[in-house]
Amino acid sequence: MTQQYEAVIGLEIHVELKTNTKIFCNSTTEFGGDPNTHVCPVCLGLPGTLPVLNKKVVEYAVRAALALNCSIANFSKFDRKNYYYPDLPKNYQISQYDLPIAEHGYLDIEVDGQTKRIGITRLHMEEDAGKLVHQGNIVSTPYSLVDYNRTGVPLIEIVSEPDMRSPEEARAYAEKLRAIIQYTGVSDCRMEEGSLRCDANVSVRPVGQKEFGTKTEIKNLNSFRALQRALAYEIERQIAVLEAGDRVVQETRTWDETRGITLSMRSKEQAHDYRYFPDPDLVPLVLDNQYIDFIRQSLPELPDQRRARYMDDYGLPAYDANILTLTKEMSDYFEEVLKDYDNPKTVSNWMMGEMTRLLNANGIDITECKIRPGQLADMLNLVDKGTISIKIAKTVFEEMFNTGKDAEAIVKEKGLVQISDAGAIAAVVDEVIAANPKSVEDFRAGKEKAIGFLVGQVMRATKGKANPELVNKLLREKLQ
Repeated sequence: MTQQYEAVIGLEIHVELKTNTKIFCNSTTEFGGDPNTHVCPVCLGLPGTLPVLNKKVVEYAVRAALALNCSIANFSKFDRKNYYYPDLPKNYQISQYDLPIAEHGYLDIEVDGQTKRIGITRLHMEEDAGKLVHQGNIVSTPYSLVDYNRTGVPLIEIVSEPDMRSPEEARAYAEKLRAIIQYTGVSDCRMEEGSLRCDANVSVRPVGQKEFGTKTEIKNLNSFRALQRALAYEIERQIAVLEAGDRVVQETRTWDETRGITLSMRSKEQAHDYRYFPDPDLVPLVLDNQYIDFIRQSLPELPDQRRARYMDDYGLPAYDANILTLTKEMSDYFEEVLKDYDNPKTVSNWMMGEMTRLLNANGIDITECKIRPGQLADMLNLVDKGTISIKIAKTVFEEMFNTGKDAEAIVKEKGLVQISDAGAIAAVVDEVIAANPKSVEDFRAGKEKAIGFLVGQVMRATKGKANPELVNKLLREKLQ
């Protein structure tokens, strides 16, 4: 009998905080810029410099931790994590080790209709390292260039418990966490810009075994798709190693997106290899309960709360509410449309249907969409008034998406006003009935589907402009 295995997965997610300046100096955190221009003696670690903690970083870290149901420490400290890497100018990273700012949180995910709680071990603050610009693949690159612009950008690292058992659960956790962080406003979480990065720890064990297997770490997964694919591959690789009678080696691996495989980078370090010790240049951080409660009271409506409100107040199905609240931008857009068009389900259908289709096809997110919420509301009002049909609305919507023009202007330009004149439609209906005797006979014989064909013929003859309800009514009257 073939041995059955299960995966054990934990994620470490690094989130860049949306402050104006870095965590320990006044250099800008702005994304981009020429290499090595967003730097100063402090973040470059030059001799004689001293770090000064950015107060906003603490506020944002507490805000994120509270949103993730963590306990906030009244006393925490910063430590030096010592290691050599070309993108780390001081040869140590200022982080938090044994006394982090927050611990013992959780978030709930839903996969295949089942809700599961994923524990969060800790959330701590640290400074980001620089960026190595590889000439191709990290494993085979002949040389790498160093850009220190990112050095010292404030991070929070969120470490989960090893509670996930499938790549799908890991993806759901990462997506949910990103949504929560976005809603708090502490980060834009743009994975394409590196402001949210994910490392995955994964092992496999025989089903029923309590002890964990040997884990590997997959570094710097920069999309949810990459996270899911890399985990799926690594789980199968580890199972194959065990089935062959070998042992899994504890190591750090990288994901090759093009080849769809993980590759070994280095043996996995242990905590003692970093020689952590308290940073002598930074005093411990002491937070009183009044400060923590003040931030707690200022938390905005979070995804789960908004999702529940959409179902309770708007009567939306759970599926719609889930999709619409997955990103704050999508949810905010939805609410803006509702200010001018009070039909939540119709708005939801258009956003999850035509809107999402075109966004995906063009590889953009809703913040880059040319259709403003008020324009979508205006178009839907034209449909309700009978000015355009649903079919014509899809054509108008696509033109709006491509050009940013108002629906009314497009309708006038292209002559798309719906025909609702009964006399004009009746004439076309008569022509279609005369041209399709077989379908007429089928309908009169009780074949209801035949009416759909005839309606389609009328719509084709009028180039989609005829009012479908009126077409249906006139056809049935004439075929009785």
